[in-house]
Amino acid sequence: MSAPNSTASPKSELVLGDDVAGFDGARDLLRAWSRGIRPDPDLTVSEWADKHRWLSSRASAEPGRYRTARTPFMREIMDALSPASPVQRVVFMKAAQVGATEAGNCFIGFVMHHAPGPMLAVQPTVELAKRNSRQRIDPLIEESPELRERIKPARSRDAGNTMLSKEFAGGILIMTGANSAVGLRSTPARYLFLDEVDAYPASADEEGDPVSLAEARSLTFAHRRKALLISTPTIRGLSRIEREFEASDQRRYYVPCPHCGQEQWLRFERLRWNKGQPETAEYHCEGCEASIAEHHKTAMLAAGEWRATAQSSDPNTVGYHLSALYSPIGWLSWARIARAWESAQGNEEAMRAFRNTILGETWFETGEAPDWQRLAERREEWKPSTVPAGGMFLTAGADVQKDRIEVDVWAWGRGLESWLIDHIVIEGGPGDPACWHKLSDLLGRTWQHASGTAMTIARLAIDTGYETSAVYGWARQVGFAQVAPVKGLEGFNRSSPVTGPTYVDATIGGKRLRRGARLWSVATSTFKAETYRFLRQDRPTAEEIAAGASFPAGTVHLPGWVDAEWLKQLTAEQLVTVKNKRGFAKLEWQKLRERNEALDCRVYARAAAWILGADRWSVARWEELAARFEVADGRGMASATGPQSVRKAQVRRVARSTYMG
Repeated sequence: MSAPNSTASPKSELVLGDDVAGFDGARDLLRAWSRGIRPDPDLTVSEWADKHRWLSSRASAEPGRYRTARTPFMREIMDALSPASPVQRVVFMKAAQVGATEAGNCFIGFVMHHAPGPMLAVQPTVELAKRNSRQRIDPLIEESPELRERIKPARSRDAGNTMLSKEFAGGILIMTGANSAVGLRSTPARYLFLDEVDAYPASADEEGDPVSLAEARSLTFAHRRKALLISTPTIRGLSRIEREFEASDQRRYYVPCPHCGQEQWLRFERLRWNKGQPETAEYHCEGCEASIAEHHKTAMLAAGEWRATAQSSDPNTVGYHLSALYSPIGWLSWARIARAWESAQGNEEAMRAFRNTILGETWFETGEAPDWQRLAERREEWKPSTVPAGGMFLTAGADVQKDRIEVDVWAWGRGLESWLIDHIVIEGGPGDPACWHKLSDLLGRTWQHASGTAMTIARLAIDTGYETSAVYGWARQVGFAQVAPVKGLEGFNRSSPVTGPTYVDATIGGKRLRRGARLWSVATSTFKAETYRFLRQDRPTAEEIAAGASFPAGTVHLPGWVDAEWLKQLTAEQLVTVKNKRGFAKLEWQKLRERNEALDCRVYARAAAWILGADRWSVARWEELAARFEVADGRGMASATGPQSVRKAQVRRVARSTYMG
């Protein structure tokens, strides 16, 4: 019998060792479990981004860990979206190249990880929402481990995670377009991210303002809701983001002067450089007037702070404005801003883009009708029914009236310089078959170019607002290759001045044809404003032209044969600001006189040029057209090849232009 204190057997030692190992394993599991139930640290959105966010090379020019210090002005904006902040709505009117969209994506990541709930992210269109999902949201999830753990990859059998929806514990992200009323009313949303709101359509499927529809989804969450509205502004009086910003406390980012310490927000008028030398651009302090080199910007931004400059009408809303002058070093430099300003001089479209995308400010569209008498004084003499040397293709605009069809034929050249070539009135109206026969004949008619080339109309755009069925029937008969039925749409907030074609039903000969016609939608407001802008441009004098000066891009040339009535029709409308029933201002074209056919025909002919692709042609394409017409430039002739001719087709007496390819 062994003693009580005798040494344990090897077998008992083995059992004891297993018990110790099992105890240690259980303790590790207990620790892991306790870490799992422990609340996450109380982080703000910017702190979360600095700790958890990684940028992918697919979506960022600076991949790697996200650093709010790179764009310190975004810290307060992001933190206002944190649960601890009493702010419910954040409005950010901004320029390009300031990191706003990435800050919005940090907001999305924070919600997925730290404050789960239903979230709605809205892009201008559903197609842009899909693109944003692929290019921004997927990399956001894939490159951040904490998000990757919480969101399953999209699979066909997993309906919870698709291109436009991402489920996570406690919430879901729905992505949609402002053009989809169904997407905007699909689900209640505690969080909203509305990106580029100035590019939203005026109405979502004719059901109302997309911003109002989206915000209505968050009302049930009362004080717990958070909404971020971001956009580059567009036109004054129409800009949603400007309207929201002006109703806020209008915060500006004040930075200290490195020389005297005076705090100020950066204004473009204090950026100065030697004319023609944008690389010399420096900022001048409004206190000591000392020049500030751009290498000081990093320290200035780090020491800056947001300050309210107005009293908000809504204490739950804060508004921020930022220009590209604040863009971090390595993104958009002061020298590039100065160069963009110099390049935009004399070009109103470029100036508008500069003001919107670099200054982050709205563009004031005057819409003042040019003086028709001044236009009469500018008329030029060239042989009737001929095309001057600079014109390289023809389009026509047709306006259908009760007793006639009026057609204006325009020639177009580089920079959308244009010449009125012909004005035709076809008597009879849409109820007279002979009227349509004459319009068909017009498609095959030729006009002689200065080089001797015979030219036909490359594309005729015809309004469908009156006697729509008759227009569709004629267009089907002659073919949609040379004819474009168009429908005018009001408003400046269209994503494109021309959209389509869409296939619409047509009633022809009493028979309804499904998808029987092709219809193009035209933003008439955009082309009217452009026409008036081109008509108001200053022109070189006769002496300057003789010395080699050229006309500015977009110049409208009117022949000596146009009469006062036609000129009055061209200037028959004016852009005015009106308020709707809700008190929101909008720009609207109003007639100054009853007849405006010349302006309408010009708009349709301009739309036809857009449909042909002239706005998007490369320099090489213009050079190719010039060579075919023996045109060296807008004023002279080259000695390349002989003139071309265009023969009329025998069947329908309609000729397609061979020089358009």
